[in-house]
Parts: sequence; C-alpha cells; structure tokens
Amino acid sequence: MKPCFGYVRVSTVKQGDGVSLEAQREAIEAFATQNQLTISRWFEEKETAAKRGRPVFDAMVKDLLAGKAGGVITHKIDRTARNIADWAKIGELSDAGVDVHFATETLDFRSRGGRLSADIQAVIAADFIRNLREETIKGMTGRLKQGLYPFKAPLGYLDNGRGKPKTADPDRAKLVTQMFDLYATGTYSILTLRKEMIDRGLTNSAGREPSKHLIETMLSNPFYCGVIKIKRAGAVYDGIHEPLITAATFERVQAVKSGKAGKKVTRHNHLYRGLFRCAHCDRSMIPELQKGHVYYRCQTKGCATKTVRENVIETSIVEFLAGLRLSPAAIEQMVSEVAVWAEERHGDDRTRLRLQQKRQELADRMERLTDALIDRHIDTETYNQRRQSLLLDQRRLEEDIERMQQSLGSAERVRAFLELVKALAQLYETMKPPEKRHMVEIAFSNRQVRGKHPEFEPSDWLQPVRDIASASNGDPSPPNSRSCRQSTNCQIEALVKAAWSRELDQLHSEPTESSGDN
Repeated sequence: MKPCFGYVRVSTVKQGDGVSLEAQREAIEAFATQNQLTISRWFEEKETAAKRGRPVFDAMVKDLLAGKAGGVITHKIDRTARNIADWAKIGELSDAGVDVHFATETLDFRSRGGRLSADIQAVIAADFIRNLREETIKGMTGRLKQGLYPFKAPLGYLDNGRGKPKTADPDRAKLVTQMFDLYATGTYSILTLRKEMIDRGLTNSAGREPSKHLIETMLSNPFYCGVIKIKRAGAVYDGIHEPLITAATFERVQAVKSGKAGKKVTRHNHLYRGLFRCAHCDRSMIPELQKGHVYYRCQTKGCATKTVRENVIETSIVEFLAGLRLSPAAIEQMVSEVAVWAEERHGDDRTRLRLQQKRQELADRMERLTDALIDRHIDTETYNQRRQSLLLDQRRLEEDIERMQQSLGSAERVRAFLELVKALAQLYETMKPPEKRHMVEIAFSNRQVRGKHPEFEPSDWLQPVRDIASASNGDPSPPNSRSCRQSTNCQIEALVKAAWSRELDQLHSEPTESSGDN
C-alpha cells in the first residue's frame, strides 16, 4: 500500500459538523481504504486559508518534495488551498510526481481535464474567500461606526457578545485607572510602573503578571478614554463603551511617554519606600532596618538631612490628617454655600446654551472634515489624525457637561466628602501597610524630609479642605499658587472638584499586599 500524508484543516476551532477535523479524517481514511493507500502521517492545521504562510501546510509540502511520502490526501479542494499562492504549491507537487488526492472530489488530478477542473474550483474557492473577507470587513466597519469594538476586549474590560459594548471588568478596571493616573504623574517609568501594578494585584487576561509590552500598549490605547483606534488602518471611531479615564488623563500620559525620562527603581518594600525625598539635595530617602526600627536616610555626604524614623513620619501624617477635621457647623455652612454657588453658576440657561453650541460646533467641524476627505482636499492619514483630535475634544466637552450636571447635585456630595475627610486620621490608623502607602500616595504631594522633620503638601483634592480648616481656625491661607482660593467662589469650585475627584474611588480601593521586608 502506497504511503500518503493526510492533511486536515479548519478555519476556526469551532468549525461546524461536516468539515470538522474528525469528519475530514473519517472521509480521508475511507478514501485511503477504498484506493489501497495508507496514511503514514497526519498534518493538522487550525488556520484560515485566506492567510499565507501556514506553517503546517508548508512543512508538509517540504516533506513531500523531499520524498518522505508518495502522495497527499485532503478532504476537498477548498480544505487544501483557498488562496492562489498555496494552490500553486499543490500544482508544484503534482508536477514533481507527488500524487494529489481529494477524498470527496470525483476527479483525476493526474489528467489534463481533472487538473483543469481542479484549477477552476480552486479559483472559485479563492474568490469565495475574498468575498467572505470583504463582507467580514464590511460588517466589522459597521460595528465600529456604531461605536462597538468587534474584537477581544482590552485588559480592564469584558466581552459581552455580538452587538454589545464592552463593560468594565470589576476585578481590573480600577487597577487600570490607577495605572494611568500613576503614570500621568511623571514619577514612574514603564518598569517601575509595572512593578507597582503587580504589587497592587494587576494581572493579564491569563491571570499572570503583565509584561512590559502589555503596559506600554495599554498606555497608548485611546480605547480607555472612549476612542476606538484601529492601528492597522489608522481609522478612529467614537466608542459607546464606558471610559475608564478622562481624555485629559490620556493626553497627559502621552505627553509623559513622549518625554521618555528614566525613573529610579526602589528595592525594598518598607512602608514609605520611594515616597519621600531630601528637602536639601532632592535625593530619595532610602529605608534601612536597624535594631528593629526602620530609618529613612539621605545618602548624600554632608547633607543636613540625616535620618528619620518611620514612626516619626507616620505620626506626622496622622497629625496632619487630624488637622483637616471640620466642625459640624462648618460643614453645614459649606454645604449651603455650595448649593447657592451651583445654582448661580450652572442653573442658568446661558451656560447650558453655551455648552450645546460648542457641542454643535464640534459636530459641524467633524462634518466638514469628512467632506474634506470626500473631496480629496486631505489624505486619509491626515483625516484620521484630525478626527482623533476632534473625538478627544468631544470627550472633554462631554466631561464638562457631566461636571455641570454633577455640580447641580454637589451639595450632598460635598457633605459626604467632608464627613469622610473628618475621619481620615482614624481611617488611616486602621489601614494595613499597603493601604497606608496608597493613602499617602494619593493624599500628599511634595513629600520631603528636612533635617529630621517630614514635610508634605496635601494633593489637589485635599487642599481645599486644608484652606477651609485654616480659615475656620483663624489662620491665614498658606501662600502658594492656589492663592485664588481665598475668593469664596474659587474655594467652593475647588471643593466641588475635590468632592467629585477620582481619588475618592482610589481611597476605597484595596491594594494588594506585596511581599518583602516591612
């Protein structure tokens, strides 16, 4: 019995009955038995024939030309090759004396008529796959124009089936948001950001640690701010899925990425590692464990800052947070002022009209841009670049409109925010070490040590509360770039912004406890 190879292929793993791998094998084995042939080796491929360079198919052709079998049996012509390049390889095999058999085709490939009939069927199959590809692309383009993403959901989102938008992954969405916010600060490199996110519990879709390439790819993907970009075609679309970050955050991240500034990597897992710098030389305070206590030391010789114990830093943090407490009377007064401010600022029709006019303006610009492409005044690449910019402008406008709507209901939000801030010191003392570290990261900026004394400024979302607390105690507002907040309206506006800030969501997140010395 003449030895032959058996070749089976499916375009997808879920290929239906009749052309499944098992069905193809059965048909080939029956054909081999009827024609006194034997299958010496099976070649199995799960790859669409529309793509060239199928590795299993190429390996089989190479072995046949090397004389390792006298022929090949396939299920039918369209299983062998549905693109012209691969079909030419089948012709080369026949010309080299290799027998080519089709289990379900009644033709003799060795005769001129049989060869011609097979060539015609191969051309028809190639045209079929081209048409199928065009229809598939047309369907995908239709989905994209509807704001749907017809591909696998990026990390941080979940797939919900055909015709439905991606939704936030409850296990990863907050971590992805934190990743963008951290990188936007400009204090992380890709490597240090990857380590930080692994410590916080971020995993890839397989449940393993995310790679550096994955982090870089995610940071460059506008999908997370609501814009769909198809990299291969360069086309951009307005997505209907819920954004995990704002357009402004995405643009800040791109600005940081373009800077490509290197960052230092800390090597220990002490509570405040990498969070404090020397006020004199701006060097990082390095943690050391000595006689059961953790000390943070400046490594610059002769520097006025020497060491500070970890418990001293912690005491300073608790005292600062405790100083942000407002009396019940002060809270009620601020809530009342916020309600009046919101009605005066956003309750009139002029503000709504202005935002609606700006929305229409952007829609008109988008229409003119499309007309310019149709009239060939601009090329496709320029069109896609300008369209992405307009889509980001539209996202920012929608965010402004949302903030306006939020401000009208800000009084109760501000009340809840001030009540939370009042309890921050107690909350901090009950936290686990990773949670405390997370609190310090989002609550304080300009964290320094001068001599033996920790110094820090509250982050933007806490600064309004500090100003209010200072004013209620009769202290003048601290002289800094935020001096405009001495004005009542500016102070209220900053307070409302703080009450709706993303840091509050981060405050309630649960960082994953990392291993190491502590």
